[in-house]
Amino acid sequence: MHGSIHAWVLSSDTHLTKDREVPHQEATSVAEKVCAFYEDYPYPPPVDDLQKYQAWQDPQKQRAEHHLLWPSRPFGQDQSILVAGCGTSQAAKHAMRWPAAKVTGIDFSATSVRCTEELKQRYKLDNLRTLCLPIERVCELDTSFDHIVCTGVLHHLPDPDAGLSALRDVLKPHGAMHVMVYAPYGRTGVYMLQDFCKRIGISATDGEIRDLIDALKALPQGHPLQNLLREAPDFRNEAALADALLHPCDRAYSVSQLLDFLSNGGMRFGRWVRQAAYSPRCGLLAQLPQASRIQELTLENQYAATELFRGTMVRHSVIAHRDDAPDNLRRISFAGDAWLTYVPVRMPDTVCVRERLPPGAVAVLISQSHTYRDIYMPINAAEMRLLDAIDGNRSIGHVVNKALASSREASRPDMVRAFFERLWWHDQVVFDISAA
Repeated sequence: MHGSIHAWVLSSDTHLTKDREVPHQEATSVAEKVCAFYEDYPYPPPVDDLQKYQAWQDPQKQRAEHHLLWPSRPFGQDQSILVAGCGTSQAAKHAMRWPAAKVTGIDFSATSVRCTEELKQRYKLDNLRTLCLPIERVCELDTSFDHIVCTGVLHHLPDPDAGLSALRDVLKPHGAMHVMVYAPYGRTGVYMLQDFCKRIGISATDGEIRDLIDALKALPQGHPLQNLLREAPDFRNEAALADALLHPCDRAYSVSQLLDFLSNGGMRFGRWVRQAAYSPRCGLLAQLPQASRIQELTLENQYAATELFRGTMVRHSVIAHRDDAPDNLRRISFAGDAWLTYVPVRMPDTVCVRERLPPGAVAVLISQSHTYRDIYMPINAAEMRLLDAIDGNRSIGHVVNKALASSREASRPDMVRAFFERLWWHDQVVFDISAA
């Protein structure tokens, strides 16, 4: 096992306490409460229709997701995927999206596993197997995985360090792990209402949840929870509301705490799944008088400073790798000239707006996956030609030759470098650097 068994853990009279060791008996009791909670209120709510996930079988979408995880690994579809804490449908969605992959879903909730099995049978997902198994015992699968997905789970474990360490032990040396945990600042209102519910003894029953939904309509203007209520309509769903406000075990990690958590668990931070919101190069952060000062910090401190300035992040999603991963899992770098050999792959969730443009722009690129409206990327005519020449097969050097061969911009490598670096930071492209 890697790392310690210290984390942000529940205290009896406050939301979080740091660096307290979790006794085995207490951890077992909390785990039993969490399991019972999900038996009564499975989350996310069960679904019947997975048809829209068939659209993700598009090779270009698959390739973009692959190189988000592994820039330096050649594209392939026959990976092994573990969905740890799969809930009611997440493993089935992955099996639908990756029909050539072998997908394993585990969850300690029998209800969640049963819902997933029903989807497996309905859609004949022969590439999926499910087991009722807690994350801490994942080694009992006696296998290892290329890709581990663990989103919205570790922050609910009585000992998240033990959970992460267990997952690390079944991740292949070249593997990638997608982890999502709660972030503290944007969930301030959630934790205030959690404390409210504890103090007056609101429990997770159908009647009390319906009364709580009515009570939330009377929240005063300006309450920190109001923005979330407006932006997250699933709060009107009883299971979602119970998961947010009445969960028996809940913690959150700031950027700095998350990076420490990964490091203590034998993992190395790779990138944010959507990185623009964390970068002082993007959006309103780039316009601050202090922007250049922030960009002089280490990347880790840039991310932490940006989280503090934005103030409303409710979750962090990261791609991480084992700390002993082989050297061929290279990071994206625009130093030197190797970037000219990178193959840009466009992300599938971009819209190109051509109306109400800033001066000098011929279009604005917006990622629909971004929640912050200040993050968008204006491009000029030369940059538009470069963008149009991206086909997922040409290297940046070949894109330049095709798009700018007869223009003076072709002799300006700094302009080209800056453009592709901006595309990358704005989540407009990922890079295939397997041939770099």
